[in-house]
Amino acid sequence: MACRHCRRQFALLMRQATTATATATEIQNVATLRQLVVAGAPPFDQRRTFKSTPRQLGIRDTILNAFRKSAEPYRVVQATEDIYKACAAEAVYTISAKDRMAGTIPKTAEGEDLGEGKTMWHAEFGLPPTFSTWSQVTMLHMYLVFARLRNLDREAAQSWQRQFVDHYFFDAEEKMDLVHGINSRTLRHRYLKDLFVQWRGVIAAYDEGVIKGDTVLAAAVWRNIYKAKEDVDVRALATIVSWMRLCLKMLDQIPDESLHFQAKSVFKWPVKNEFLLVDKPVRELENVLKSAAPKAPSTAPEKDAAKAAA
Repeated sequence: MACRHCRRQFALLMRQATTATATATEIQNVATLRQLVVAGAPPFDQRRTFKSTPRQLGIRDTILNAFRKSAEPYRVVQATEDIYKACAAEAVYTISAKDRMAGTIPKTAEGEDLGEGKTMWHAEFGLPPTFSTWSQVTMLHMYLVFARLRNLDREAAQSWQRQFVDHYFFDAEEKMDLVHGINSRTLRHRYLKDLFVQWRGVIAAYDEGVIKGDTVLAAAVWRNIYKAKEDVDVRALATIVSWMRLCLKMLDQIPDESLHFQAKSVFKWPVKNEFLLVDKPVRELENVLKSAAPKAPSTAPEKDAAKAAA
């Protein structure tokens, strides 16, 4: 019986191999390679010159292209897995195995399992260490990468996006099983369907916010990250929106050929750093804030009264 990780990698590779448009079956043996080279060679001419001599580089190029096509599924799986791990680590949480075995896991007011989390999203932004928090924060990071992948060629974009999202759902099911003790596969699949609906809604909501403006984007973050709570910190919402805009800009500046190893470095810039930008008043409000600031009481009358008494 293969382990969980091996089954996961096998499923990803099988899906990539069956859906990839450029399959490795086009080039199976040396005879096929020769046919491809001969088909592209110039017609035979008895007056052989330098220009009419067939290029021997065609064989090397054909073999190189064959290896690239056969290795592409493995490269995409590994690259998307590395980027996904960076997304999933931002709001990671743990649940005590002792509490899980004894059935004494603390619950939130909504009935969710409450774990332990020490990440920035828990400490600085007041989010509880729960599965839903991890899921929504991970989806937020995934959306930023997902939007950048749209700039690739259509076939490459679909392949990268498919593998990228698959990593999330494999990881989510594993958390349900190992962390929360949901042993029923039918129940896990029901939850995964709900997560898929949430993921499609996240894409639509954030897309609308990116296009229509920061207020719409902040409303999307409020609904998904903070579950539309009325006591949300508006300063935190503005900080997350500012950070999303910055990440989209940095991802857009990464070349396509470097995306697989530079994309995860974008998330090294902490969200809390954007508090400095949010707390800085805009130019239009500088004079308004100065005029609205309370003035210090004048001590001139007191000095005059002291002189008169003397």
